[in-house]
Amino acid sequence: MKKGILERLDAGEVVIGDGGYVIALERRGYVKAGHWTPEAAVEHPDAVKQIHREFLRAGADVIQTFTFYSSDDKLKLSGNVTDITAKQINEAACDIAREVANEGGALVAGGVSQTPVYRDSSSESEVKAIFKKQLDVFVKKNVDFLIVEYFEHVAEAEWAVQVLKTTGKPVAATLCISPEGDIDMVSPGDCAVRLVKAGAQIVGINCHLDPLTCVRTVKLMKEGLERARLKAHLMVQPLGFHTPECNHKGYLSLPEFPFALETRAMTRWDMQRYAREAYNVGIRYIGGCCGFEPYHIRALSEELAQERGFLPPASAQHEMWGKGLEMHTKPWVRARARREYWENLLLASGRPKCPSMATPQD
Repeated sequence: MKKGILERLDAGEVVIGDGGYVIALERRGYVKAGHWTPEAAVEHPDAVKQIHREFLRAGADVIQTFTFYSSDDKLKLSGNVTDITAKQINEAACDIAREVANEGGALVAGGVSQTPVYRDSSSESEVKAIFKKQLDVFVKKNVDFLIVEYFEHVAEAEWAVQVLKTTGKPVAATLCISPEGDIDMVSPGDCAVRLVKAGAQIVGINCHLDPLTCVRTVKLMKEGLERARLKAHLMVQPLGFHTPECNHKGYLSLPEFPFALETRAMTRWDMQRYAREAYNVGIRYIGGCCGFEPYHIRALSEELAQERGFLPPASAQHEMWGKGLEMHTKPWVRARARREYWENLLLASGRPKCPSMATPQD
């Protein structure tokens, strides 16, 4: 039997997560921007399966169900004009994830995210009822563990953890917050304490900000847990974009969101640095969110290959740090077949008079 998520983390193993789905699938023409809802799991299952399979091949140990924003209230708010229900999406997403995960011995994680109801009414009973409906499908499909992700309010994330932990399955909880804290200005350290007390065994950060900022926030969460003398595994799944000037609201406030974010895409070398920084902080569940493509996950896997003890299948045709360029016919390209070249390269945008930073919009 394959080891569960807590068995792996308890043993000190590195767990590589997968990448982002809504932006990747929007770019490929399967998800509508603005809505960001996962009808594609029903309408275009092969597209979802292909992204899963590429992340698995790149080294992902976990395949998340494509169930982001998959609740009936969010589908309605987003203008879903089809007859597809959240239950249909959640069931299809679980089946697709399981099929692909079984191809490589990966774990399946069922995920829930923040709800419009919390923002509109903050009704605990209504919000928990939404999570319960999603959870019923995850239990039926027997996912390996559960993830509470993309929450701006720690209070709502606590409710999600409380619902999900009733299954007895491991629960991870990640917030999309900055080092300043959540929307209500609860500090990262206090957020982590509250999530662990609610029942989460894995806590961390996902989305909204770039990798090194997210690692810094997880470090603050770790310090908060240490002060409270609580223990939990640490997790990070950040953006695949550079966002150094972002404000508290993250990349949503950038003028480039969502159709010009390619200008901020991180390179595979950026990703290797991120993987090493996360590992050195003590984070052992390392993955990605919006903007992470399979080659980014491959970069994480390659950077931590020694710690994991193997390279992923996607590395069979790829040699780290450009070693394969030694075979190139052009001498100036052959000169790039070394780590020092890529680590010290000052990247150009190719756009004359391109600003180095943007002004975030509230």
